Amino acid sequence: MTTGMKTITGGCHCGAVRYEAEADLSNAVECNCSHCAKKGFILTFTPAEKFRLISGKEKLSEYRFNKQVIAHTFCSECGVPPFAFGTQPDGQQMAAINVRCVDDLDIATLEPQKLDGKSF
Repeated sequence: MTTGMKTITGGCHCGAVRYEAEADLSNAVECNCSHCAKKGFILTFTPAEKFRLISGKEKLSEYRFNKQVIAHTFCSECGVPPFAFGTQPDGQQMAAINVRCVDDLDIATLEPQKLDGKSF
């Protein structure tokens, strides 16, 4: 896996929700919190200004839990959660990209770091 920021595209299963972002896939994490573990998320994070929703805003639904600080989005048509929005501890707005929704990405090439989200 190459490191560094690169332009990626992705979206939900039915194609209604599409995005483009600059992200570093070598920084992917696999979180063990109740939400991420049940959905099998592998995530990478990028500043919100490096994320652009191309289509499907009207199809997005939102789910918040625990401290209510992360807006987990999912397509209301197919149910797939391609990304979330939140605030990092330093106050920076970020997008959390579900790398399983990135176009043409071989997940086997990733070496996600384990993140103990259960402890947050």
